[in-house]
Amino acid sequence: MNVLEIVTPTFGLITVGYLAGVTGLISEAAQKGVSEFAFSIAIPILLFRTVVISQFPAVSPLLVWGTYYGAVVFVWIVTVAVSARLLRLPPTAGVVAATAAVYGNIAMLGIPLVLTVFGPNAAGPMALILAVNTPLLWLSGTVQIAWIERKDSASTSALLLRLTLDLVRNPMIAAIAAGFLVRLIGLGLHPLLDRICEQLAQAGSPAALIALGLGLVRFGLRGEEVPSLVIMCVLKLVIMPLLAWMLAFPLFHLPPLAGNVVVLFAAMPAGANAYLFATQYRLLVNSTSAAVTLGTLLSAITLPILLALLLAAEPG
Repeated sequence: MNVLEIVTPTFGLITVGYLAGVTGLISEAAQKGVSEFAFSIAIPILLFRTVVISQFPAVSPLLVWGTYYGAVVFVWIVTVAVSARLLRLPPTAGVVAATAAVYGNIAMLGIPLVLTVFGPNAAGPMALILAVNTPLLWLSGTVQIAWIERKDSASTSALLLRLTLDLVRNPMIAAIAAGFLVRLIGLGLHPLLDRICEQLAQAGSPAALIALGLGLVRFGLRGEEVPSLVIMCVLKLVIMPLLAWMLAFPLFHLPPLAGNVVVLFAAMPAGANAYLFATQYRLLVNSTSAAVTLGTLLSAITLPILLALLLAAEPG
């Protein structure tokens, strides 16, 4: 299967979702239902079944996290520095820009694409990143802004409690934890239960991509802060995957499958969570919204190029 055969259906489904939303073919209420089905049921079941049935490569979680979050930390620091020195943004706005520069859409776009390219054997490194990504990045951004604004300790404690509860209630994280628990106990899946999970899992990737397309309707290219928009997109789509590749292969010597998954996840465009973070603090909302839309459009170019390079570099 060549690169075009891989990415065309992926971005084709995103386009179908966008057209269905922008033309009103799917109502706003139905759009919310599709997104909730994808995020709360289909994708979690897909992750649960994938974790249970997959053969995981022998790879250290610390190396996977070190590779992915090493790239995250570097891009975060660069974004904050550039925002302060070149763009003259206030420190809190620099944190929001950094969040958008590292908070990729690994759930709605990354999972379907990785599973399409590498199959269920990619579940191990994929699950390791998914299990900590949202709470870690959200907590990092919130704590940094709290420090800048000098929030009191009680507020920080309440924040940590809320983040912990959100982590426990997150369907994808719960599904990953349940999958590893089933593996640990050695129960496996009963054939009838596996069949039900399989059918729901088959709906997971298409539903997520349709939901992503529907979600783009709410954003749009409204960014007045063009320099911050450019920085977000360049760092997210080019610099972060390049750093991840350098850490994965020349430095940490990750196995090809694990390294490729990490690099692909690092190359995902900014997702809705980055926009939600910006709206929470009412900073760079327009440019972050634009980064979600423009980044997704540009990733239709950058991801096939990156994927072609990764596949060409694979042994054999």
